[in-house]
Amino acid sequence: LRGELRWVAYPSMILGLIFALLLGLTPLGAKLVALVPGPWLAKVLGGGLLVLLLADIVTLPLAAWRHSILVRYGLSTQDWGGWAVDLLKGYAVGAVLGAVALLGFYGLTRLFPVWWWAWGAAGAAALVVVLTFVFPVLVEPVFNKFTPMAESPLRTELLALAQRDGVPVRDVLVADASRRTTALNAYVSGIGPTRRIVVYDNLLKDAPEAEVASVVAHELGHAKDRDVLTGTLIGALGAAGVVIGLYLVGGWAGLLRRAGIETLADPRSIGLLLAIAGLAGLAATPVQAYVSRLIEARADAHALALTDDPATFEQMQRRLTLVNLGDPDPPAWEQTLFGSHPTTVERIAHARSYARTTR
Repeated sequence: LRGELRWVAYPSMILGLIFALLLGLTPLGAKLVALVPGPWLAKVLGGGLLVLLLADIVTLPLAAWRHSILVRYGLSTQDWGGWAVDLLKGYAVGAVLGAVALLGFYGLTRLFPVWWWAWGAAGAAALVVVLTFVFPVLVEPVFNKFTPMAESPLRTELLALAQRDGVPVRDVLVADASRRTTALNAYVSGIGPTRRIVVYDNLLKDAPEAEVASVVAHELGHAKDRDVLTGTLIGALGAAGVVIGLYLVGGWAGLLRRAGIETLADPRSIGLLLAIAGLAGLAATPVQAYVSRLIEARADAHALALTDDPATFEQMQRRLTLVNLGDPDPPAWEQTLFGSHPTTVERIAHARSYARTTR
């Protein structure tokens, strides 16, 4: 499976980047936005939607190919209709977020022609923080139905686990993930009053309760160590940095001429913004992956200490890799560039090391 998916994931990434560069480093992006009639507001909304839609359409065949592979291997339970609905939901969410970001950017360049970058950096950082709070409440329910876990020994155990860990949670919810996938997972989402434990219904069906508790203990580690808050702050700083970077790029006359515009304040610069975002995202990916692996390894250590059950932890890792059809030991280059978690081999070795040093 992973071998076949590589033939989809990397070409899709490369194709998307090439298209973004084509829009941003040639007058094509400016010409597309110029097709939208009306004042700057209409061009921002209509042009932004057009550019983002075309970027998604370019990689759509590869996304469909990926879905067919997942169906063939039994990892996806969706038919083409359900897949298309989820795809449209994703487009809609992306369009709303993109509209907010673009309206904020071009609105500030008009209200504050000189200091727009300072206001924009603050606004981008604030938007990241706000999304952290509203995402679990407004966006997650768009893709999954969440129901409170019924009173049971497992629910009591998970709440007790969180209490023992000093991590207050509002509730334990079950996500109807089985309507789209056979993958197993659980997570703790939200900050403060929105924090809740979410367990895939697949995990409840296919894994023993001890392994469910082990997965949740790992996720509680993220909440205990404030990984969501840390990630939010890093994301906020990164968003502010991107805005400042755009301000610096805006002074590069040669780049603007190549894009067929005179200033970033022109809505026809949307293609250039997409190209810059694509390059920045690609450059940041290895750093993000490295930081993520450190955080996930720390959460593994937390789960082992909280449950003191390395045997169950190891069995859980085996099950997750088997059911999710993961690669237990991916190529070193791929793990370095894109691996967000330690490999299964590394995680099992960690569990065995814990068992040797604590027994």
